[in-house]
Amino acid sequence: MQAAVPFPAAHPHGPPPVGCRSTRGDFGEIIEACLDKTAESLVFSHAASPADVSQAMEAVRDAQADGRPLDLLEAVARVQGHQEEFMGNIVRTMGDRLAVILNPSPPLVPFAGKLIAPSQFYESFDQIHKIARVLLSPVIYAEDTDAIGTASANPVAAMILAEEIRKTVFRRFGIRPFVTAARLDYESWTFLSRKHFEL
Repeated sequence: MQAAVPFPAAHPHGPPPVGCRSTRGDFGEIIEACLDKTAESLVFSHAASPADVSQAMEAVRDAQADGRPLDLLEAVARVQGHQEEFMGNIVRTMGDRLAVILNPSPPLVPFAGKLIAPSQFYESFDQIHKIARVLLSPVIYAEDTDAIGTASANPVAAMILAEEIRKTVFRRFGIRPFVTAARLDYESWTFLSRKHFEL
C-alpha cells in the first residue's frame, strides 16, 4: 500500500493540507512549514498538549540553528520526560496518530532499514539531500526519476519532502514522478538518518 504524491486535501475535519511555503530551497521556510503542520496535527490528534508542542518547537529551532536536525515528534517525547528505552514506542504512537488524520495516510514500512541508500540520487539531487537531512526524512529508494520513496517517523515530514521531490524532478526533467511518502519505526528512522546524513 503506497501513499502517492501529489496528495489530495487533508482529512475533511482535520488541519490544513500538508505543503511547503517555499519551493526554492529556503530551508528555514521548509523547516517552519514542517514544524507548523506537525504542531497543528499533534494538537488536533490529541497526541500532545499545546504547551508541550510549544516547548518542543523551541528545542527544534535551537537544534536546527546549531546545525543539528531534530524532529518535533522526538522533541515532544523528550519534553514529556520519556526515557530513552520508551522513545521508540512513544514516537511511533505519535506518528500513528498523525498518519490517521493525513490523506492519504502514509503506510508504515517495517523493512526500510534494510534498503540501500540511493547515493546516486543524492548526488544528482544535492538540494533534495540537504532538505531530507533537515527534515530527517531519508529517501528510501529511487528508481531513476520515475519512482522515488521517502520515509520518516514523522509522516508530515515525509509528505513535505515527497512534494519537494516531485517539484524538483518536474522542474529539471518535465516529468511527474510517482513519489511515495511512508513511515518508519523509530529504530529504522534513527539508523537510516545516521547512515544517510552522517549524524
